[in-house]
Amino acid sequence: MSANRLALTGLVPLDADGAAHLDSLIADLDPAALLWVSGYTAGLAAERARGTAWAARAAVAHDAPAAAAAPASRAESSARATILYASQTGNGRRIAERLGRSLEVAGLAGQVLNVADYPPRQLSQERLLYLVTSTHGDGDPPDDARAFIEHLTGRRATRLEQLSYAVLALGDSSYPQFCATGRLLDLRLDELGARRLAPRVECDVDLEPKAASWLEQAVASARAELGGDAPRLAIVTPLRPSAQALASRDAPLEVELIGNQRITARDATRDVRHLELALPGQRFEYQPGDAVGVLVDNPAATVHRILELTRLDPSHAVTVEGTTRSLGHWLTGHREVTRLARPLLERLAERTGNDELRGWLLPAQAGEFRRRLKELQVADLLKRFPADWEAEALVGALHPLAPRLYSVASSRRELGDEAHLAVAVVEYAYQGERRVGPASWQLATAARGTRIKAYVEPNPRFRVPADGHRDLIMIGPGTGVAPFRGFLQQRIADGARGRHWLVYGGRHRERDFLYQLEWRDLLKRSKLARLDVAFSRDQQDKVYVQDRLREHGRELYAWLENGAHLYVCGDAERMAPDVHAALRDVIVTHGGRSPEAANEYLAELARTRRYARDVY
Repeated sequence: MSANRLALTGLVPLDADGAAHLDSLIADLDPAALLWVSGYTAGLAAERARGTAWAARAAVAHDAPAAAAAPASRAESSARATILYASQTGNGRRIAERLGRSLEVAGLAGQVLNVADYPPRQLSQERLLYLVTSTHGDGDPPDDARAFIEHLTGRRATRLEQLSYAVLALGDSSYPQFCATGRLLDLRLDELGARRLAPRVECDVDLEPKAASWLEQAVASARAELGGDAPRLAIVTPLRPSAQALASRDAPLEVELIGNQRITARDATRDVRHLELALPGQRFEYQPGDAVGVLVDNPAATVHRILELTRLDPSHAVTVEGTTRSLGHWLTGHREVTRLARPLLERLAERTGNDELRGWLLPAQAGEFRRRLKELQVADLLKRFPADWEAEALVGALHPLAPRLYSVASSRRELGDEAHLAVAVVEYAYQGERRVGPASWQLATAARGTRIKAYVEPNPRFRVPADGHRDLIMIGPGTGVAPFRGFLQQRIADGARGRHWLVYGGRHRERDFLYQLEWRDLLKRSKLARLDVAFSRDQQDKVYVQDRLREHGRELYAWLENGAHLYVCGDAERMAPDVHAALRDVIVTHGGRSPEAANEYLAELARTRRYARDVY
């Protein structure tokens, strides 16, 4: 229910202007943040009702959500736990929210916040802190955590002898810098004098067993630390439906595929599909910037090949963490067989004693290791390094089958109960054998009317600004352009007056210019102020989006100085760092700043939510 509707029904003592202002402040908040705000304002009301002069300092950057605003008083901080998360794909957020709910059930006070919404100086006021953070790429922190880490590792960080803490680190052991962000934060808090409640827990992709144990220990330590000081939580009615009522990874909903169209040429390097999904009413809420998680089974041919190579019986019962399924069922719907993982290589090296395979696992061979992981699937490895396997050992060496996330390419303001996706189909040959990605291939070949299990993965840090007068600069090569289609649909439906500048990249203009007709129509209607493109293979010298940024650096810097919001979506390994470097060069060249000052300029844009990335 919006604030305006609340005011009209008499449920809140606000006039129309006050209600509209409240509605604008909370427009971009996710359910967890809204719950935190509702609890905070309830406490504020109670204090003022008792005549207490409680001046909450609202240090909120322009367009930042209200949840980031008010640091707690020392008394309030000492009476509750603070749970911070930094997450790239949503796992960290889900675990942090589970801890928050567990503390609530235990009658303990706690707040759950994205670390980007937390003022780092508030650490000096905290008594009890739980950190859940992921690591992505080659040891990179989530974008949300960069400012927090910069403060904590910088000279302005203060001693934290009053603080007790615990860290849950999430990562993927297939990368050399496994759980690097969690390790960094854990060691730095220790250096600053904080007391470690328990050893850091590091979770691989198969995170549930260790995460569940950590959560249990966290609740026990919160009871011990807060004891009788912890107030029992009041029940607060959220301003919007709770996250549990919506489609989630643990409770997906079926959506219907109502459109499936190839949007690249037949001779293009990659088949990209525009998919249209019919949504089941109010339980599938999304905003532009969010992703849709799709749950599918592995290709039957791939599973059959693994069973053939291992000579195992698909009907053999295998029990993992108390759950019993047939081997065939595990391989089909519950284990990764198209993506390699380090545990499988380690087990295979033990079973075969093969020196080549052992060499891949050495730190000095990290580059070779990553190349093999991208190139090979499970069946390829089993064929190349034959070994005897037991069904239990094979299942235990494989990572859980993860949902595939695709950026939403639409806005409900424009389409109602629909969501659109742009999906690049994974299909290639390895040594003469065909390989496909389980989700993208099944989506590409699905007929209209097919039912698909899906859910929304919120991305509250990747949103259009609440202020419709703000300009937008959107950089999205390939399918990275998908969220910006949704951004523009929403901004147009809202009547936003800000300008829009899209920078798009692909291989060939005639083969893979995604949504070309739509962009050109928006240009004609003056809904898109600028469209700059970079097609790398259309000329002898390759041209990428970062080259266009440097080419138009003067205009780009002028837009930023005029308050524009900057968005980047796409490949994290090469594109995102190259674009970041180009932005830094633009600021140095046209802003007259040193490289260090340019880095700080970009960091400030990120802190004030004017520079957001959705990279993968």
